[in-house]
Amino acid sequence: MDLSTMLIELGQGMLKSFEIFALTLVFSLPLGLFVALGRMSKYKIIQWIMRLYISIMRGTPLMLQLLVVYFGPFYIFGIPISPAYREVAVILGFSLNYAAYFAEIYRSGIESIPVGQYEAAEVLGYSRAQTFLKIILPQVIKRILPPVTNEIIVLIKDTSLAFAISVSEMFTVAKAIAAAEKAMGALLAAGVFYYIFNFIVAMVMEKVEQKLSYYR
Repeated sequence: MDLSTMLIELGQGMLKSFEIFALTLVFSLPLGLFVALGRMSKYKIIQWIMRLYISIMRGTPLMLQLLVVYFGPFYIFGIPISPAYREVAVILGFSLNYAAYFAEIYRSGIESIPVGQYEAAEVLGYSRAQTFLKIILPQVIKRILPPVTNEIIVLIKDTSLAFAISVSEMFTVAKAIAAAEKAMGALLAAGVFYYIFNFIVAMVMEKVEQKLSYYR
């Protein structure tokens, strides 16, 4: 296989990796906030459910979770698995996993806000929803951006785990080419692709963090 053909195939795999990455963020970031709010709920049953969810998602391997999400409907409920479900299962598995990590990051950020800010907002006549959306959340986003950036960078590398249920992202494509060619070139090229992807994301997140540094 010539270099241009290899790069084209890796590029197609990279698009699939980017799709997994982007859709995971779209679903896991808001879901993580929902889980964090449930984790801090005054209702013990909701707290317990969210704590159990976070514990399971953080305490078991992501690859195992992908296998459960993909094969679970068939083995538990007898629902036939279609080939199209593979990509749905990947996004679902990744989103559920990363939502648990984002939830704990959100929770730490929310709990770091002084109680006095809630009290001041109440005196000014803000409702609880207005207080959270207009006063608390903007500060939380600024405070949690560094750990969120770390998780996003980990997510880029974790997209390679989609191979567990035969979704052909970039790492799967690189392994197939390397096996066929009996050479390491494709794997090295994939490493370069991952590094560039991570570098771009890190630069973007750094710019966002600088934009939000309005207290400095």
